[in-house]
Amino acid sequence: DEVIDGKSERGGYPVVRKNMKQWVIDQPAFAEKLLEGLDEIDWPESTKAIQRNWIGRSTGVEVEFQIVGGGKFSIFTTCIETIYGITFMVLAPDGDIVEGLLDRVENIDEVKAYIEETKKKNDMDRTELNKTKSGCELKGVTCINPVNGKEVRMFIGDFVLASYGTGAVMAVPTHDQRDFEYAQAHNIDMIQVIDGDEKLGHVDVTGQAFEKHDYLGKGYKLINSEEFTGLTVEEAKPAITKKLVDMGIAKETVNYHFREWIFARQRYWGEPVPVVHGEDGKIHVLDDSELPLILPELEDYKGKNGQAPLENAEEWKQYDKNGIKGKRETSTMPGSAGSSWYFLRYIDPDNDEKFADPELLKHWMPVDLYIGGPEHAVGHLMYSRIWNRYLYDKGLAPTKEPFKKLVHQGMILGSNGIKMGKRFPEFVVNPSDIVNDYGADTLRLYEMFMGPLEVSKPWSQQGVEGARKFINRVWTFFTNPENITDTNDGSLTKVYHQTVKKVTDDFEALAFNTAISQMMIFVNAVYKAGTCPREYAEGLIKMLSCIVPHVGEEIWSELGHNDTIAFEKWPTYDEKELVEDTVEIGVQINGKVKGTVAIGVDEAQDSALAKAKESDFVKKAIEGKTIVKEIYVKGKIINIVVK
Repeated sequence: DEVIDGKSERGGYPVVRKNMKQWVIDQPAFAEKLLEGLDEIDWPESTKAIQRNWIGRSTGVEVEFQIVGGGKFSIFTTCIETIYGITFMVLAPDGDIVEGLLDRVENIDEVKAYIEETKKKNDMDRTELNKTKSGCELKGVTCINPVNGKEVRMFIGDFVLASYGTGAVMAVPTHDQRDFEYAQAHNIDMIQVIDGDEKLGHVDVTGQAFEKHDYLGKGYKLINSEEFTGLTVEEAKPAITKKLVDMGIAKETVNYHFREWIFARQRYWGEPVPVVHGEDGKIHVLDDSELPLILPELEDYKGKNGQAPLENAEEWKQYDKNGIKGKRETSTMPGSAGSSWYFLRYIDPDNDEKFADPELLKHWMPVDLYIGGPEHAVGHLMYSRIWNRYLYDKGLAPTKEPFKKLVHQGMILGSNGIKMGKRFPEFVVNPSDIVNDYGADTLRLYEMFMGPLEVSKPWSQQGVEGARKFINRVWTFFTNPENITDTNDGSLTKVYHQTVKKVTDDFEALAFNTAISQMMIFVNAVYKAGTCPREYAEGLIKMLSCIVPHVGEEIWSELGHNDTIAFEKWPTYDEKELVEDTVEIGVQINGKVKGTVAIGVDEAQDSALAKAKESDFVKKAIEGKTIVKEIYVKGKIINIVVK
């Protein structure tokens, strides 16, 4: 898949493009439904934006241009207001339009050489914004701008793709920066057609283009545009469109950036496509009784001369059954054929009658939570949505969207703060080594305590050791029967209920690090108290076992239980026990804080002042002095003025 400088990344072999018939899935047919679905799911906004941009919905006008000497082609534009500023056209070098013009081109050798160079590049390289604006003029070939009858020069440029849109673009260098750079590189004239009035001021386009994000909705007007001169951009758009539509050479249309999903691979591994290319010229789908279609065993799994490996399966590929004679399809499906709907089959994997029981699908779908990296945004995550939506439209999937909530996990970096990899092998951590040295629970606890799930975080060996110490601390206290009581003196009640609430809420929010912090607070309180009521001990272990399941099960057993902790009810909290009845407030002497004192939330002024004056730091500060004034702001501050 990777092409570098016209050669394959693996092996360095020259890469060439050739036309091949491929099985495809019509992605654009799902575009509107996919866009609507993004408003219904709880996904990161950044990922939604990536998918919206990848789908690339744009509303514009498709306009037909006549080629001088015969022939025509169409372009799609979202900036019809700039049509009077066209000074050249750019066609896809490898497209059908150019192929039909080669016998009329005067510089044929130059053009063919450019086409061959283009075929060596992949689409990503060709559309890179910062690349050199290469191209070649089709000398002797021009087209006519339909709004003013002027002849327009025609070029080919590798940044125009035959597979996207119409394979041709109109170029207005004064109002598109890419066109501006191309025009400068090839010495092409420029015509400004949008400018400011006296209030907005003149716009200079000699140094760079004045683009649509600069002028839309701001009152700029057309110039050099015949009868449309003087209209605002917003007035000119529909007026010019109407003129072209009335001429019978244009139509308003919606275009999409993403294209058909190529659903065939010329390799061995993959699901065989269950069709036969009949001698009658038709494509026949295999009967269900012939499924699943199994790959044949081959001595050589490599393709030859650009053909698929299954071309080597001479006996397997020949088909003569049920009155159909022909040849099996030898391309195989891509890996996404299985990965796009595995979550549906997983619900009912042994069903031989249908892909999954409808009632089971209705019970389990959609997936409540999907955790995965953003690198799948326009791959698996898009393909799964398309596949699921197709099945939904056919009445086979119960929900429009497969994944209700999506979270992208951060990456664990090396201790140097850089992604672990071959470049810095000394900073690579093997999880198996941590498990061997500290146990799996230590690894789990440390990774979930490192920080927010979505954030990338550097590895810390000290952090691993700290996690192990906490586990040891929990084990030491809660496996000692003398520390567990059947009575409750109430000293741990508040912190326990606060812990249950926070851990419950944080687990729901996937904030594992702060949930662990709260459990550490509770363990510290337990050690300070010296004993722990059994109810509270068991509640903590239930919560902690989600993070450290092995230790959790062992402590659960030590607490006298024979069954697994996994099926126990989650602990509950009492809202009334969450209310603070005491508060720490600052005590000032002559406006300077000297310390804090614990008082009741509703403590009266006399009582609060008395408690403050009983503290050692206040006694020391006012010794030998006269109290002039006492100030108490309820629940916030005490200030004693002395002299």
